[in-house]
Amino acid sequence: MTIALGPDWLDPEKLLTMLGPWMLVGLCLIVFAECGLLVGFFLPGDSLLFTAGLFVAAGHISTPLWLVCVLLTVCAFVGNVAGYYIGRKAGPALFSKPESKIFKKEYVDKTQEFFDKYGPRAIVLARFVPIVRTFITAMAGVGRMDPKKYFTYSAIGGVAWAAGLTVLGYYLGQITFIKENLEITLLAIVLLSVVPIIIEVVKARREKKSLVQGEADDITQVMEAQLQDDSTQIIPRIER
Repeated sequence: MTIALGPDWLDPEKLLTMLGPWMLVGLCLIVFAECGLLVGFFLPGDSLLFTAGLFVAAGHISTPLWLVCVLLTVCAFVGNVAGYYIGRKAGPALFSKPESKIFKKEYVDKTQEFFDKYGPRAIVLARFVPIVRTFITAMAGVGRMDPKKYFTYSAIGGVAWAAGLTVLGYYLGQITFIKENLEITLLAIVLLSVVPIIIEVVKARREKKSLVQGEADDITQVMEAQLQDDSTQIIPRIER
């Protein structure tokens, strides 16, 4: 059992080593599954990519770094495309049952609103968040997010995530301290991957708080103006 990544078979080093000569093929399939198939949510994407970069640097993966990055980016993108269409095709059937207590139509409406407001940022940021990167692709399809916009930001996120983490692993993995403390490094990567989402949540809360405060100020101004108008009115005297 590893501290950072759960069961032994999910340890990135052991997982890649078990694949042997099929290491790169297996890596591409794992990236595709995690990005596009709902069953891939438990796979160690971030730490696996970092470790793959380290393996390239160490010569365990003989394929050039640039080609590894290209292949992984393509698999990440194709995975997102598959996930989108799974959600788009299966979504209507799942969410059209009024008696369903899990797949409710209101979830589709909320998803649509979410992507209308945060769509591009959500797709890119979700790449770096375990589990979220798996399910957000299907939800984008369920919510009928604009395909052109979705595919564009999926490509951007794919490059930043798949190529970015692999390159990071390649260069940082050559540092002695990183090699000797790989498990702690992988844990740090997993923890750091959620930082962008935390920033977005804090930002959204601040914006909401500012909006509420602005509405409160507007109401206060209206009430003050109304009271001022009332105080200046002359009440007509009734002659008896």
